Amino acid sequence: MLKYICTKDNIRTKSSVCPVCGDRTELEKSDIYWCENCKVPLYDKTCECCGSKGRRITTDIRPVFPEERLLLEILLDKEIGTYDNSSVWNCAGNKYLIDGERIKFSVKDLKEKDADKVREQYEKFADAISYDSFNQYMDKFVFANKSRYEYIVKEAVDYIKESTENYTTKDMFVSFSGGKDSTVTSSLVMRALSEPKVLHIFGDTTLEFPETIEYVKRFKKENPYTPVVSSKNKDKDFQELCKLVGPPSRVMRWCCTIFKTGSIQRKIKSLFRNKDKIITFYGIRRSESASRNKYERETEGAKITKQITISPIIDWMDFDIWLYLLTTKTDFNRAYRLGYARVGCWCCPNNSGWSEFLSKIHMPLQSEQFRNLLIDFAKGIGKPDPEVYVDEGKWKARQGGNGVEYAKKTAVEFTPCALEENAFNYQLQRPITEELYELFKPFGYLNFQLGNKRLGEVYVLRKDGNMVLKLQGRIGSNNLKVTILDHKIDGAKNINAAEDKIKCQLTKYQMCMGCRACESICKHNAILIKEDKEGNLSYSILDDKCVRCAECVNHYTAGCYMRKVLVTKKG
Repeated sequence: MLKYICTKDNIRTKSSVCPVCGDRTELEKSDIYWCENCKVPLYDKTCECCGSKGRRITTDIRPVFPEERLLLEILLDKEIGTYDNSSVWNCAGNKYLIDGERIKFSVKDLKEKDADKVREQYEKFADAISYDSFNQYMDKFVFANKSRYEYIVKEAVDYIKESTENYTTKDMFVSFSGGKDSTVTSSLVMRALSEPKVLHIFGDTTLEFPETIEYVKRFKKENPYTPVVSSKNKDKDFQELCKLVGPPSRVMRWCCTIFKTGSIQRKIKSLFRNKDKIITFYGIRRSESASRNKYERETEGAKITKQITISPIIDWMDFDIWLYLLTTKTDFNRAYRLGYARVGCWCCPNNSGWSEFLSKIHMPLQSEQFRNLLIDFAKGIGKPDPEVYVDEGKWKARQGGNGVEYAKKTAVEFTPCALEENAFNYQLQRPITEELYELFKPFGYLNFQLGNKRLGEVYVLRKDGNMVLKLQGRIGSNNLKVTILDHKIDGAKNINAAEDKIKCQLTKYQMCMGCRACESICKHNAILIKEDKEGNLSYSILDDKCVRCAECVNHYTAGCYMRKVLVTKKG
C-alpha cells in the first residue's frame, strides 16, 4: 500500500489526508528490499516468487536495460559481457547495483572520459547486445511483486472512474509527453474507462529526443482508435531565442512557457471551444522532484485555464512505473533503454550530468551544437572563462538578463507632467502603433472619437461611460502621455498603484516576443497573439470576450513574463 505521514501529528496512514487534523499528508519514502535468491528488488520484504525474506537496499529503483549495461561496462573498463548474466539496477541517487551489491561509480568521473572514444566502443559492440538474461530477471521481478502491481492498479483505476463519473470522454484528454509516466497514465485511463477513444495531446516542444518522436509514431500505430494530436509552436526557434534572451536556466525556464504551455493552451482552445470544464490527465509524480512533492492529485486551473487536472499516479515510484510497464508488456520510449531516467527536452537545464553524458554518446551532433551556443552566449555576456562556465554547468544557475541586450527593453522610462495633474510622459523603446491601444482594453473600452485626433488622443471609458484614462501619442512616435482620470483602475488604491499597472502594459508592449504566456492566463480566451511569416507580432484583446477583469495586467511581476525572466540586478 502507499505510505503517508502527517508531519503535524506524526501519524502514519493509508490516506493522503490526515484522519486527525485533515491536513494533506506527505508521501513517506518507501523501503525497497532485495531478494538474494531471485536477485530482484521487492516492494514487500517477503518475495512472492520464492518466499524468502529480502534485505533493505534503497528507497526507489529502476531496471538497467542491456543498452545501458553495455555502456556501464565500457565506463568501468570491464570486459564486454562481464554483466551479461547479472541483475543490474539503478537506485536512488544514481547508484548502480550489480546482483544486489553497490558498485563504485560516480558521474563526476565522467569529465575525465573521452565521449568520442566511449561512443566508438559502444557502437562496436551494440549489435551483440543480448536480452536473454535480462528478460528472465524481469519475469521474476514481475512475479515477485504481483501483489504490489494489483494494489496500485486497482487504486488508480478506481480513482479515475470516481473522478470522471460526471464526464464523458469528449470532456477529457491525456497530456501525452512520450515519457514513461504519461505512457502509464494513458494505459490506466483507457483501462479504467474501457474506452480507447480518449484524446491524447502530445506537446511537441521541438526539443524532443529522437526516440520520443519515434515512440509517438509507434504509439499511434499500435493504438489506431486513440486520437493523438500534436501541439507545437511553429513560430519560434529555440536556438534563435537563446541568442536573443539567453538559454533557459533552472530558475528561468522560459522554454516551457513558449514551447509547451502556450502551444497546448492554443490546442485546447481549438478542440474544446464550447466546454466550460475539461479534465486533463497528467502523468506527474511527486517523487520526481522536491518542487513536485507538494502537488495535489487533483487541481483546478493552474498554468492552463479551464482544466481540472487529475494525476492518477502522483504517488507512484519509479519502481511502480516499471512494474506496470513490464507486467503489462506496454511499449515505451527507447531512450530509457539507453539509460535516460527522464525524457523531457533533451537539453533541459534540469537534466542530470548523467543525462548530458548520455547525449554526448547518443546525440553527439546536437550536444556539440548546443555547447557551442552556450559558449557563444557566455562570451557575449562577458564571462572571462566561457568554456569553464559551460562545462561546469554554471549557465544552469544564471538569473536575470545581465549582459543580455534584449533585457534593456524591461525599462519603462517616464517623467510626471509638470503642467497636468496625474499625467505621465513615457519615452517608449518601440514606436506607437495601433497595437498599443489593445493593451489598455483591460482597463475599459477604447473611444477614438472623443479625443483630439490631431494630438493622437484616445480615451479609455468604463462601461457606464465614465472616463478612466486619456492616452496621447501620435502613431510612429516614441512619446506617450497617459493621464489618469480615475485612479481606481483594476482596484488600484492610489495614483502610484494605478501608474504601476499602466507600466505593466507598456512593458508588455515593449517586450512582447509572442511567448503566449498572456494567452495562457486569460480564463476567457480573450487574448490573441499572432505572428506572420515575416515574424511580425500582433497582440490583440477581443472585445466580445474580455470581461475587463484585468487579471492579465500584473499576473506576472511587472506585467510581462519575459520581463520577469530578464530583469537585471541593479548595481
